Amino acid sequence: MGTATSKCVGGTESRCGQENDRQQITERDDIKRRSSCRADNSGENVHCPTCQGTGRIPRGQESKLVAVIPCNDQRLKPRHTKLYVAVSVAVCLLASSLVLFFLFPRSVLLSPVAVKSSFVYFSQNGVQINITNVLKIINHNFVAVQAYNLAVQALNFDTVVGTVSIKSVTFVNPLSDKMFTFVIPVNLTDSDVSDYCKKASLPVHILYLHLQMTMTVYYLAHYEQLSLETYEYIDCGANSTIPHSLQPPPP
Repeated sequence: MGTATSKCVGGTESRCGQENDRQQITERDDIKRRSSCRADNSGENVHCPTCQGTGRIPRGQESKLVAVIPCNDQRLKPRHTKLYVAVSVAVCLLASSLVLFFLFPRSVLLSPVAVKSSFVYFSQNGVQINITNVLKIINHNFVAVQAYNLAVQALNFDTVVGTVSIKSVTFVNPLSDKMFTFVIPVNLTDSDVSDYCKKASLPVHILYLHLQMTMTVYYLAHYEQLSLETYEYIDCGANSTIPHSLQPPPP
C-alpha cells in the first residue's frame, strides 16, 4: 500500500516535515489495528490471567475463585427431587400418624364387679356392716395409668350410711385392666332399719345400697376424674352374704 509524496518548497519545509510524521504515526496505528483484527479472526486468544494458560488453579486460591459452568450442565439439573420430596412427606405423615395413634388419650373406665363379702355387727345404737367390694379399672391407653383419690359414698334411699376415701389406689399397665378391692363401712342408725336387720323371724334381711364413686386418674401428663354409680344388695341380718354381681342402676 503506497504512500502519497508531497513536495515542499521554500519556507514550508518544516510544516511538511510535521505532516509527514503525523502521517507515519497514523499509518502505524492502522497497521496495528488491522493486525489485531486478523488475530481475532484467525481464532487466537489471550491467555487466562488466572492460570496463564496452564489449566491449573494456583494453590491457595481455591476459596477466592468462582467456576462458571454452562446452563445446560447436568450438575445444574436436579435429579430425583420429586422422589425425595414425596418420600420425605410420606415419612413425616407416617411418623405423625404413629405418634397420634399411640399417644392420643383414650378412655379409662370403672366397672363394678361384685360384692365380695359383708360382716354385720349389732350394737345397741344400730347395725354396723363392713362391705368388701371389687372394682375393675380398665385402661385402653398405650401408656400406664395411675389412680388416685377413690371416694365412695353409700346411700340407703336418700340417707348417707357410709363413706370411704382412699388416696393412693393402684397402677394400671397399658392396655390392661386391674381389680381393686376396698372396704366401705356402713352404719345403720335408723331405728326402723336397725329393727328390720335385727328381726330374727325373717330368714333373709335384704338391704339395698346406692353406691356413688369418684376417682382421679393421671396419664399422658393430665388428670381426669371418673365417676360411677351402681346398686348392690346385702343381707344385713347375718354374715351370710355370698359374693354376687352388682345390680345395674335403674333407668
